[in-house]
Amino acid sequence: MAKEGADMTEETEYMIDKNVKKEIDNVETSGNAKEMRAVILSGFGGLNKLRVTKKAMPEPQDGEVKIRVKTCGLNFLDLMVRQGTIDNPPKPPLVPGFECSGIVESVGENTKGFEIGDRVMAFVNYNAWAEVVCAPVDFVYKMPDEMTFAEAAAFSLNFVAAYMMLFEVANLREGMSVLVHSVGGGVGQAVAQLCSTVPNVTVFGIASCFKHAAIRDSVAHLFDRNVDYIQEVKKISPEGVDIVLDCLCGENTGKGLSLLKPLGTYILYGASNMVTGETKSFFSFAKSWWQVEKVNPIKLYEENKVIAGFSLLNLLFKQGRCGLVKSVMDKLLCLYEEKKIKPVVDSLWALEEVKEAMQRIHDRGNIGKLILDVEKSPTPLHVFNPVFLLSPQPVAADGRPSLSLVLLEVSSCYKGVFPSHCHRKCLLIGVI
Repeated sequence: MAKEGADMTEETEYMIDKNVKKEIDNVETSGNAKEMRAVILSGFGGLNKLRVTKKAMPEPQDGEVKIRVKTCGLNFLDLMVRQGTIDNPPKPPLVPGFECSGIVESVGENTKGFEIGDRVMAFVNYNAWAEVVCAPVDFVYKMPDEMTFAEAAAFSLNFVAAYMMLFEVANLREGMSVLVHSVGGGVGQAVAQLCSTVPNVTVFGIASCFKHAAIRDSVAHLFDRNVDYIQEVKKISPEGVDIVLDCLCGENTGKGLSLLKPLGTYILYGASNMVTGETKSFFSFAKSWWQVEKVNPIKLYEENKVIAGFSLLNLLFKQGRCGLVKSVMDKLLCLYEEKKIKPVVDSLWALEEVKEAMQRIHDRGNIGKLILDVEKSPTPLHVFNPVFLLSPQPVAADGRPSLSLVLLEVSSCYKGVFPSHCHRKCLLIGVI
């Protein structure tokens, strides 16, 4: 019996290895062109629309640098891209991802400011989740010597967005108060750190309760996202807060506006409440839209409140404000070198583990940023060995003790955790 159990385990391991290899080997070729690995989104929908394959390697055009990618950032926006819930998404198949870090491998003609071997981080308009990326120099920044590639991929989008919302849009100053949703995420942690650079700023953070122990020291006041945070905030600050940063939308829009002090600013920079299941849900979209409080402009001027929206990617790629973003990045890099800010990295994942990484961010399980490490090998699927238990059972029909042989558990999982898509089985083999 034990031998049969061991054979079953070996067969399970073989099947897992075979399936992983089959997914990695599912490649697309492009003539004799140099190839690279990349994550491909074949169509909008669930996790099964993602796969790692090979495609032609890009070459730099005029004013571009070619980057050998080390790490890429994974954001909640990438999940919305996969589902097709963003406005005017590009037609698949496409390579997702908006930020990466790596080493300059070559430069195009008329490209100044970068040399082969420079360590850089970059914004890209898709195509980040690949071994090689070409980006215009306006979207590429040199990394500080002490910054790791993982930190760089966690830095650019999160800290630039947080800084611009706080200082460019809301004009954060000494003595003000800020309420930020999803404070345990990458942007939320960036907001908390940047607020600490201004004297006497009070931060109210909202996050899932299981994250509180890890992030409690980053904010002055921390509340569970499932409680009535309006009443909790007003117990501490009866007048409300000066700034509300909302990445959820839906019913939180009205709540945020109600918490604003006179001359306060509410900023919407996401709509994660529209994402509930693995695929796009019209019901979730409609519910989120219906719950948004209809804004009356007359009421805004009567109450002296400001409502704003912010999209860093639109600012960069559609509205041409790369010069402004560069000036912000320069300020942020100074703060990093002064050790006043530091990106929080949740975990590193291989390209082949992108589905598991996306599931983690979908489950809101991350604290800080999830990073795709291009050079990392996939963590093997860990299969627990069968555990056989011999125990006396003095309940046999003839009154003698009997032995029951039980296979307690055979479990497979990624990274030693049990996400919702893994299976667990308990099997009773038989009674002797």
